[in-house]
Amino acid sequence: MNPTPDTPDTAAGNGIPPEAQAGIEARFAELEARHAELNDAFLRAKAEAENARRRAEEDVGKARKFAIESFADSLLPVKDSLEAAIAIQNATPEQLLEGVHATLRQLGQALERNKVLPINPPAGTRFDPHQHQAISVVPAEQEANTVVAVLQKGYLIADRVLRPALVTVAAAK
Repeated sequence: MNPTPDTPDTAAGNGIPPEAQAGIEARFAELEARHAELNDAFLRAKAEAENARRRAEEDVGKARKFAIESFADSLLPVKDSLEAAIAIQNATPEQLLEGVHATLRQLGQALERNKVLPINPPAGTRFDPHQHQAISVVPAEQEANTVVAVLQKGYLIADRVLRPALVTVAAAK
């Protein structure tokens, strides 16, 4: 005959003594609480990671949108100087030339502040195809594959070539 739920030596008729059943139920409740705690921690960590990702995307978007702000700010005095030069009605050529030189200095400083640096190799420098573009090869009294003359300056921006320098290069003898 099968034990009934009313049998005092087993719990709920499953053949487990009541004291063991109580231990199992306590352990089960403990595991359920631990599961709820870990699930809550997981959900919080997941939400925090999602928030961090969203904030990073916003920061990258703002950086792209305003990356040129500093550069534009340093060019404004150059624009102001050019506008002031145009506003002078009876300027002499000497005054205009002086103003152009001052404006050019301002522009050079603005470019330098923003890490835009000239590539202007002196004659005799080894030709570097990463920074120079050879326009022609000419006979010269210097070592072959060296710069003879710079036709147009090049520019670097933060160690990256923005525009290579246009140069003539010494031919092999």
